[in-house]
Amino acid sequence: MRWRIYLLLVKIFGKKKVGAYIKQRSYNMREKAARAHREQFNFDWGVAPPPEWHDHYCDLAFQWHETRIPFWVERGIFNLLVMEAGCKVLELCCGDGFNACHFYSIRASKVVSVDFDSAAIHHALRYNHAPNVQFTEADIRTQMPEGLFSNIIWDGSIEHFTPEEIDAVVATTKSRIAPGGVLSGYTLKELETGTKQLVHHEYEFKSKEDLKRFFVPHFKNVLVFETKYPSRHNFYFFASDDALPFDQNWKYGTRK
Repeated sequence: MRWRIYLLLVKIFGKKKVGAYIKQRSYNMREKAARAHREQFNFDWGVAPPPEWHDHYCDLAFQWHETRIPFWVERGIFNLLVMEAGCKVLELCCGDGFNACHFYSIRASKVVSVDFDSAAIHHALRYNHAPNVQFTEADIRTQMPEGLFSNIIWDGSIEHFTPEEIDAVVATTKSRIAPGGVLSGYTLKELETGTKQLVHHEYEFKSKEDLKRFFVPHFKNVLVFETKYPSRHNFYFFASDDALPFDQNWKYGTRK
């Protein structure tokens, strides 16, 4: 019905005027959504205790535009680099489930996303569900899902574990990765002051080499690279017994 009304209005006022009205209405809705998500973000992170996971719709609705910092999108895209069409994915510490729904589900045949926080799983099921994504409450230190996966993603959470726990989890992931599979993810660099950037963090990495050392004992090939922004210094990692992104033999690229 509304579409017919628009077509009628176009005949009366012309497409330019009707289009301007529709765009203004969209802008007003974005402004309303931005205010609501700004209020949610300020409450979540301004009132103690801080959460262990983040609602990425806050980034989408207002933070990305206000800060112009895209690293929260980088995380999903860089993990996609090593995902083949139809792959089976295990996502560790999935948090709100945003990446599983909006990045991984379009390429994977199945995504198993786990988190030890029941509130995170409840949120993911309600707001970021997808037909091929399974959200499950599980503590990866003791309840790592069984089976083989072509991709295991440990994104924005490795820093929540002690070095001993990281060693144990990486060893377990190696036993869950199918031949040619890849472990990938993201973390952040420790501040020069040594002050933890979140009270929940157990270990923040001092350098790319500091991060890389946890994977080298288990995988033939390890790549760690960085991106830098005014508010954060990021590390991205890939570990596999096969070729990695930007290697000469990487199946998704060519280099002369």
